[in-house]
Amino acid sequence: MAFFLGIDGGGTGCRAALADADGRIMGQGRGGPANINTDVEGAAANILAATAEALEGTGADPRDLIATLGLAGGTITAATERLALLLPFARMRIVNDAVTAARGALGTRDGILAAMGTGSVFAVQRGGVLRQVGGRGFLMGDEGSGAVLGRALLALAMRAEDGFADMTPLLQQILEESGGIEGIIRFGNSARPADFAAFAPRIVSGEDPAARQVFDLAVAEVRHILTVLQGDEPLPVVFVGGLGPAYAARLTDWHQRPAMGSGTDGALLMARQMAGAA
Repeated sequence: MAFFLGIDGGGTGCRAALADADGRIMGQGRGGPANINTDVEGAAANILAATAEALEGTGADPRDLIATLGLAGGTITAATERLALLLPFARMRIVNDAVTAARGALGTRDGILAAMGTGSVFAVQRGGVLRQVGGRGFLMGDEGSGAVLGRALLALAMRAEDGFADMTPLLQQILEESGGIEGIIRFGNSARPADFAAFAPRIVSGEDPAARQVFDLAVAEVRHILTVLQGDEPLPVVFVGGLGPAYAARLTDWHQRPAMGSGTDGALLMARQMAGAA
């Protein structure tokens, strides 16, 4: 029996789903972060852990699987090549998580995907042609992402301590929790995107003036991206990811549509298409 594996991995965690040739889900699993732009070896270990959980009790062998992996950092050629050497799958395709998220969320319908989580990435589909934009990592992009929001809040806290921005209860709390400016710097020297993103819930759901300032700027940036992607013919927008609902509530400029499926669904569909099973 042929088995197909779909992996959806980002900066916070990864999800695996195993399906047979008819698309029936045989098993599912979860693992830790799978951003190959920041940690290829760690991502490989977490992908294998999620895969092992999905395969439990099925009798499937990882070496026989046809897999599609949608991963943060999946556009970085050197990272995908390194990852491929660490995985045992019979056949695999590694793409950015925006591609699999868009396939799952949009299906074959025209629309725009805004995937907002620890990182961020966008995609637009017109006439079956899918184009990904953004998703270039925490240091160089990931506009509106949880990691970028957290970094902005910490930077604002340090500016407030220096007297260059208004001090607010949230910023004072951040400084006290972190051990002042030096503590924030120490944190930033070793923190990963998911560590910065841990501050995001306090930003998107808070009423503190600093939280509103940081989130307002991020919303404006995402609004600009979606406006450009709309082009001359308005398209519905699908928001996904942990921060998707927060942005959806603010960005009501266009018609919104719920996702048809998940990134894992999209990855499974692409895996089955590789073998002509879908």
